[in-house]
Amino acid sequence: MAKLRDEYKKVIAPELTKKFGYKNVMQIPKLAKVVINIGMGEMAQSKDLVESVREELAIITGQKPVLTRSKKAISNFKLRVGAPVGYKVTLRGDRMYEFVERLINFAMPRIRDFRGVSRNAFDGHGNYTLGIKEQAIFPELELDKMPMPHGMDICFVTTAKTKEESMALLEAFGMPFTRK
Repeated sequence: MAKLRDEYKKVIAPELTKKFGYKNVMQIPKLAKVVINIGMGEMAQSKDLVESVREELAIITGQKPVLTRSKKAISNFKLRVGAPVGYKVTLRGDRMYEFVERLINFAMPRIRDFRGVSRNAFDGHGNYTLGIKEQAIFPELELDKMPMPHGMDICFVTTAKTKEESMALLEAFGMPFTRK
């Protein structure tokens, strides 16, 4: 069982119940899923770069990514319907908690000049989206085998109803938010 999930059940859930005064266990916000998305942009034209992006995302998450394809043709970007545009992975359960733990404890401290993540990336429904500029922060990847640096979006989907509840949950997990 993931250490972060165990900590959530024993420490974080009771703290949130006390802080927000929940009457029912089902009201306590929890992490529902984590979605990691990589848009390939110009890399989609080269077959070897597409494969390397897929392999890197599989190594980072421990799960096989799904290829996303374009739904519309956009002539300005030389994009046709059905062309590959990126990869995504949806993590749930123990894999999700293990990924969040690795992201917060190992990957984020490796970001150069890191002062914390923005408090403004909540969507109003309790979900938080984080953008990472370079995949090299993950210690699982071998830097000499990466053909091209690229970023990724990580979306934390919670059952929280408000920004405050979601922020309290992520702060309890150890998410390093910037000062107010």
